[in-house]
Amino acid sequence: MNAPNARPAEGVDYYVENGRWVFTAAYHQKRGHCCKSGCRHCPFGNSPSDRTAEDTPRPTQPKS
Repeated sequence: MNAPNARPAEGVDYYVENGRWVFTAAYHQKRGHCCKSGCRHCPFGNSPSDRTAEDTPRPTQPKS
């Protein structure tokens, strides 16, 4: 396991997809808390696949 402030390791803590870093569940678990950003591999139940339609914010209607 990496030291708390160590640089994330590619292939363990993240992988690159279309030029962007995608953090793994292992990285999030090392971090120890959820940032509520809807990360793909969130082990804390906040990934997009864990959400229900009721959890998803609806777009607001513009005021006339």
